[in-house]
Amino acid sequence: MSVVPAQPGSQSQPTLSVLDTPSADWDQFVLSHSDASVYFLSGWARLAHEVFGHSAFFLEAREPGGQLSGVLALVRQRSILGNFMTSLPFFNYGGACCTQPQVALELMQRGQALAEQLGCSYVEYRDVESRPGEWQVRTDKVSMILALPADCDTLAKQLGSKLRSQIKRTEREQAVVHKGGAELLDAFYEVFSENMRDLGTPVYPKRFFRAVLARFPDKARIVVIDHGSRPAAAGFLIRHAGRAEIPWAACSAHAKPLGFNMKLYWEVLVDSIEQGCGSFDFGRSTPDSGTYRFKKQWGAQPLQLHWHRWERGRPADATAAPMSESGAMRLATAVWKKLPLPIANLLGPWLSPGLPW
Repeated sequence: MSVVPAQPGSQSQPTLSVLDTPSADWDQFVLSHSDASVYFLSGWARLAHEVFGHSAFFLEAREPGGQLSGVLALVRQRSILGNFMTSLPFFNYGGACCTQPQVALELMQRGQALAEQLGCSYVEYRDVESRPGEWQVRTDKVSMILALPADCDTLAKQLGSKLRSQIKRTEREQAVVHKGGAELLDAFYEVFSENMRDLGTPVYPKRFFRAVLARFPDKARIVVIDHGSRPAAAGFLIRHAGRAEIPWAACSAHAKPLGFNMKLYWEVLVDSIEQGCGSFDFGRSTPDSGTYRFKKQWGAQPLQLHWHRWERGRPADATAAPMSESGAMRLATAVWKKLPLPIANLLGPWLSPGLPW
């Protein structure tokens, strides 16, 4: 169903449409682009709608013959923090998947017009590449990418003796590794929710991860490492087109000095190689931060991210600053860290869907 009138097409210009459900050929178009992010698939924006109730919009560009030439999914969040749109929230990547740069620009401009029409304070496109146009652009984040060798023995040699000794530290602790799917969700969430509280960040509801596992059973995977009878470290992996990513990972505070964090990342790298992946995405970091240096020691290299934004009332040449840098957010983070875990786990799933992740 069209929720915004379609733009008339011509022989030289595609027809643009804004839909509340994606067309049947959306995912096939994405899968035909070998370098397309997994998050371009329509199911990720639909998750935001189905799990959190956010409005999802599917922008499509079609050639005169009817074939798709570009897609762009947007999610509108409305909360106590405002009214804004993102492609895509909750994930590191988004923006347009197109055959031509000009089509991407036209879809982005249409997204801006939609944001203005809906009274949004901003719209943000989480691109890897730089796009033309008058946008505020955030370049303060990079993704850390490791090219994986063909086998685990080669990986071990690449890491060096110091890193290998840190990984082996857990052998004295009788660490037990589990790899699987939904059956490990409770164990993953136990570690993840505590770690998020310690970071001062409201945790996602468990139903969000359950929905990811249900919608993408061939792409989502969980790795858990037990210390004794309790989970001590855990990671949630996404695999697509020979690439693996770990968007969510956690290690209990008591287990980090025992090497469980290092053991976790070794196991997810091994698992990625065994699943036939050629690269591993450690996720986004601020250059020279602690997490950046942690990922760098594994051999990961930075990939510059370009997050394009239109913001109501601000010129395009203004600096796009993350909300996390505001004084209010720093205060909220400090307070959250002090909450008892049961209270944080009660309030977090209520607050987190409306945050500008």
